[in-house]
Amino acid sequence: MQKKLCLAAALIAASLFSPGLRAQTTMESSYENWPSYQGDDLELKVDNSGTHFALWSPKAEAVKVNIYATDRNTAPVRTLTMTRDKDGLWRASVPEKLYGKFYTFNVTVNGRELAETPGVWAKAAGTNGMRAAVIDLDTTDPEGWDKDHGPKIDNITDAVIYEMHHRDFSGHPSSGIVHKGKFLALTEPETKSPEGLKTGIGHLNELGVTHVHILPSYDYNSVDEENLQIPQYNWGYDPFNYNLPEGSYSTDPANPSARIKEMKEMIKALHDAGIGVVMDVVYNHTANNDDSNFSLTAPGYYYRHRADGSYSDASGCGNETASEREQMRNFIVNSVKYWADEYHIDGFRFDLMAIHDTETMNRVAEELKKINPSIFVYGEGWTAGDSPLPVERRALKENVSKMKGIAVFSDDIRDAIKGHYSNAADRGFATGKPGNEETVKIGIVASTAHPQVDYSKGNNSKFAYAAAPTQIINYVSCHDDLTLTDKLAKSMTGSTEADRQRAARLAQTIVFTSQGTPFMFAGEEVFRDKKGVHNSYKSPDSINAIDWSLKSRNAEQFGYYRNLIKLRREHPAFRMTTAEDIARNIVFDKVKVPNVVSYTIRNNANGDEWREIKLIFNGADTPYTASVPKGTWTVIARDGQLDPDGLDTVKGGKLEVAPVSALILAR
Repeated sequence: MQKKLCLAAALIAASLFSPGLRAQTTMESSYENWPSYQGDDLELKVDNSGTHFALWSPKAEAVKVNIYATDRNTAPVRTLTMTRDKDGLWRASVPEKLYGKFYTFNVTVNGRELAETPGVWAKAAGTNGMRAAVIDLDTTDPEGWDKDHGPKIDNITDAVIYEMHHRDFSGHPSSGIVHKGKFLALTEPETKSPEGLKTGIGHLNELGVTHVHILPSYDYNSVDEENLQIPQYNWGYDPFNYNLPEGSYSTDPANPSARIKEMKEMIKALHDAGIGVVMDVVYNHTANNDDSNFSLTAPGYYYRHRADGSYSDASGCGNETASEREQMRNFIVNSVKYWADEYHIDGFRFDLMAIHDTETMNRVAEELKKINPSIFVYGEGWTAGDSPLPVERRALKENVSKMKGIAVFSDDIRDAIKGHYSNAADRGFATGKPGNEETVKIGIVASTAHPQVDYSKGNNSKFAYAAAPTQIINYVSCHDDLTLTDKLAKSMTGSTEADRQRAARLAQTIVFTSQGTPFMFAGEEVFRDKKGVHNSYKSPDSINAIDWSLKSRNAEQFGYYRNLIKLRREHPAFRMTTAEDIARNIVFDKVKVPNVVSYTIRNNANGDEWREIKLIFNGADTPYTASVPKGTWTVIARDGQLDPDGLDTVKGGKLEVAPVSALILAR
């Protein structure tokens, strides 16, 4: 979440709340009686009989459609009066195919005509998304789109997720990319840094990740597409139009087809490279309150409210949506289905997912699997504030066992490894702070029940909340908060860069060898920082863009990450799919010193060619002497070095584990 923007919105929400709408929103229970519509023709359909508009607005007294010749700054060329239909719908049709035209709706409620809106189901729009567009979506398909598909995986635990922002990844002059900050940046082959090293899509392939999680790419509110010559940056957690791409990432925001076609070209290029695409979705709140497209079509319905009629604000952004209401639930489910079907999206990351109810999330997962068995869904298992939705119904991490096919981020492993996210100076297991050992073990077993893990000693969680490792996403950093590089710089006072890189290697080794699904932040593999900025949601490229000259400077760090990913992808022992397998195959050693965790993965776990894997993590600044069963072992990782094919062999017995490092042995 972009916290500063959201908190500011929350502070002014009360003063912006319209008294005219307040009276309509004081009776939450009445919304349950509103009709819902299950059809797939909202809000525009073009066929051989003409162009057909359909808007859901049960309490409207009148609705009209304004037809425009251009995307802005012109008067309507035609206005259609819509007629009331069943299930809360309003309809209007014309016999022509209005391709190339733009449209908006005006809804009248309580005798007042509300402002123009493109509706909530616009699938194409012009500049800044203010007017929806009538286009033929088939004309936006790249060549070969009918055969396009992402990587096939059996389980989410087979994925290696790389979180990136369009501008961060391609915006720096050192990227060698022509279409900087655009969808097309990821279609350019063979881009290189000034030092001749791969950037762009070639870098992703070289690193070995399976999926890119791209920060919001739907049409968001904070970047003015009419003035892109002025430098603007935003993460995009301020939704405006949910079902069409962001125009600032296209080469021509005024052309409704350009943003769609270019996003599809990006997805196809990634798919052709064997990389899946995860879409970051933010259905939990909207950028605007009374002026949102939701409010301008069905005032009050789509949001939760407090007893006084003001907007409830579990998002910290001024409002929160009401997923438990049938039409909002239908919107979320059908929206992700649309992205999966029309854009071939391979996965979805839900922002502040716990604002949604578990029933909605279960329907999301169930419906998406019908489209693509390899698709997966994960999200933040928390809110940014309280909500009227009962705790037992929230899609919290503590409730993830109620949600088959949904995964949540593990703040347990995150904070245990590097220190608490909100305290820059706080250290964690990988930076020498004792007391995190049991929470690291919770992360290793993916928050599932294990006879040797004492959840009463967990820092963040006190019970095994995951029913299976497929429900856990492991990470140490993401776009939120300090990058791992900056966190280590602020917490490891007096350290050298080499010290910090060593701690980063240990931190990620724990993540990538733990059960669950590994997730990493773009640029971490080249030790990217954001100059210490904690919340860079609108910071300039000088803060956010990845300097690709770091890939040459930190070549050993990149090589370690690449080998770590290779190790995980080659060995299914790190990718078990049931809690029972984890409990049976992972055995922890009794360790009597702080900042050490030692365990064995045995029994050719999950069909692995290695019968036994020994992992010892030493987060202390002194060596640790481990007792390893005798016999010949292949050394996979030792003293800050890692090679999936083996560094050398040892005979077991008393082995030294260097400070701030992992010792991994296999046989």
